[in-house]
Amino acid sequence: MSITSALAGALSGLSATARQAEILSSNVANATTPGYARRQVGLGAAVLAGQGQGVQVLGVTRDVDRYLLGERRIAQAGGGDRDVRAEFLKRLEQAVGTPESAGSLAARLASFDQALVEASGRPESQARLGAIAATARSLTDGLAAATDDIQAARATADRRIGEEVGKLNSTIAQLSELNVELRSFTGAGRDVSALLDERQRLVDQISAIVPVREIPRDLNQIALFTVGGAPLLDGSPAAFGFSASPTITPEMTQALGGLSGITINGRPYDTAGSASPILGGTLGALFAVRDDLAVSAQGKVDAVARDLVERFASAGVDPTLAPGAPGLFTDAGAAFDPLNETGLAGRLTLNALADPARGGALFRLRDGLGALAEGPPGNAAVLSALRTALTEPRPLASGGFAAGTRSLATLTSDLLSDVSARRLAAQSEQTFAAAKLTALGDLEAQNGIDTDQEMQDLLVIEKNYAANAKVIQAVTDMIDTLIRLDG
Repeated sequence: MSITSALAGALSGLSATARQAEILSSNVANATTPGYARRQVGLGAAVLAGQGQGVQVLGVTRDVDRYLLGERRIAQAGGGDRDVRAEFLKRLEQAVGTPESAGSLAARLASFDQALVEASGRPESQARLGAIAATARSLTDGLAAATDDIQAARATADRRIGEEVGKLNSTIAQLSELNVELRSFTGAGRDVSALLDERQRLVDQISAIVPVREIPRDLNQIALFTVGGAPLLDGSPAAFGFSASPTITPEMTQALGGLSGITINGRPYDTAGSASPILGGTLGALFAVRDDLAVSAQGKVDAVARDLVERFASAGVDPTLAPGAPGLFTDAGAAFDPLNETGLAGRLTLNALADPARGGALFRLRDGLGALAEGPPGNAAVLSALRTALTEPRPLASGGFAAGTRSLATLTSDLLSDVSARRLAAQSEQTFAAAKLTALGDLEAQNGIDTDQEMQDLLVIEKNYAANAKVIQAVTDMIDTLIRLDG
């Protein structure tokens, strides 16, 4: 080996170990940086004209388990989906109340029932008749408040859908730009590790909204599809379309055209069902809240309201009522139309004829809504009939509940039990999804950066650097000796 070859080999060794130290320090510094993947320097023999010329850096590679990364992304999307659903069902339970809470529908109904019982015992008492009116208004207020909360949840979901769609479009556009840069830099032989880290971080953001599958292409390019098969990035970026609604009412649905669906590159896609390509992340869950969970909840609250209004409008309860006239409870002041049940809970009011707050008279609770003048103060027949109408089992006219006959208290209890059961089930699924994501995240971390191992590798690099430096020193001494000999 010539002196020149020895010097070139040692210099290449110094350069390679310096590059290794640079990458190792980057690994340690970014051990907790989201999206950062551990780097490794690839080394190989440098050969020139068939002669070894030391070592050369072949490139820098990222240590990524693509299968584990994909599974973690699916779990991340699933966790977001369960979080959104559990959040809504918890809010719904708070809206209708639990049986032990003072403001629950069950508690309001019990107060109304108790007021009827007490007034039947002393029909001449204005205070007890006033208690009937007050508790009846409280009951309708509770149903209206539940409706307001449900529709507010739908409006919130609709607004968040718009935000998620905007985030998707922005992130997909950034990914497309990164693809262009990666193709250019890779073709030029430049280190693209930092760009790959940024791309992984962006894909992680998308996967929380819509579960995705990443497909590698040449020159460090990727194509991105939802798990359901919709293209997000394949050469050109996809564009999501959605129009948020400023207000939402119970009657508004996507099926009837009142609410926006989703489009990708102008093509409409299902937002529910097995054919939907967006299920499994926060976007699909928000559509489920807006178009399914909240609509179903509203239907059940409306079923309770319908049962309430029909009980007191039935023939024989109040003999003073004219045919077709509204009973004790009205649909915004009018008689209830069975074809207009949607949103009834938000429109239900105490009949103005018996509501002093709107010019009515309390004696009509005792003497009948159609009474023109106050009757005998001791007549409790109508009050007893009202209480019987409230408590007697009757067939349920609305859907959403199991068929059968039940009292209004039982129907309300069924509503509360259903909401609580669904909330508990959702929280159980949320806990499982969070545990799965944590487990996969831990596995990913195990394959990540071990700072102890990096420090051990640094010691080896330090020794290699020192060895190459000694070779250079030895070659320098040899050259100095030759120079002196020539002199």
